[in-house]
Amino acid sequence: MTTATTRRRNARLLRWGVLLIVGLVFAIPLYSMFRYSTRITPQNPSTWDSWRAIVQDSQLRGAILTSLKLAALTVLGMLVLLVPTMIWIRIKVPWANRLVEFLCLLPLTIPAIVLVVGIAPIYAWVTYFFGDSPLVLTFVYIILVLLFAYRAIDAGLGAIDIVTLAEAARSLGSSWLQVLTRVVIPNIRGAIISASVVSVALVLGEFTIASLLNFDTMQVVINLLGKRDAALAVAVSVAALLFAFVLLLVLAYVAPRRRAGVVEEPAVSTVSTVEGSPS
Repeated sequence: MTTATTRRRNARLLRWGVLLIVGLVFAIPLYSMFRYSTRITPQNPSTWDSWRAIVQDSQLRGAILTSLKLAALTVLGMLVLLVPTMIWIRIKVPWANRLVEFLCLLPLTIPAIVLVVGIAPIYAWVTYFFGDSPLVLTFVYIILVLLFAYRAIDAGLGAIDIVTLAEAARSLGSSWLQVLTRVVIPNIRGAIISASVVSVALVLGEFTIASLLNFDTMQVVINLLGKRDAALAVAVSVAALLFAFVLLLVLAYVAPRRRAGVVEEPAVSTVSTVEGSPS
């Protein structure tokens, strides 16, 4: 057996060992939570009552739907705000990249309680114009996810020569909208999906701001239910974690993959497609 073969085998064993350890770290607490949510108690006479209550409890069902709507609106608002801005900065004003990064970093450096104290007077006007629906939390959630989404999209843009792609598409007569939708975005699809998944996970797990602003989101209702029925609160938490896990699996399946030894030409074919010329 050659040294290279031994090295590859040892590296493979190391990877599987690390994956096994990490899997156990996550699986054991999840299994314990699942067992706790299905145990028989005076409030939970059947093993699956807590899980059935997720669908049957109207307050909890409404909070889950609200959080899902918030997640969808937040992702949509984040992409509309961030993707065109970052592409424009990369192409036209690269010197402003550090400034935008600093602005996206600011919400992370401000404690949530301080952030709520600052935006509470603003939200008095927001609720006056848009109503007191929990969906108005979309505005502050977009600010919260900016940093994480910025990092993911910035990594995607850094992996391609966006200036050359944009100039090639423009030289073929494409408009800036075509450059954005048919040249750049297809090449950073994986980064956009990553930013979206991170944003959804943050919205579904956010508690402090929604609680202090008196909106009933999923985490706020879970906290209230936990004081009355701990098994139900644990069941909802497990369901939320499994939902995030499914999102990660979808990300791994949908995100574009690069095979070793294969030279990909997404940029050339995409630019050529803009004007219908042969690639």
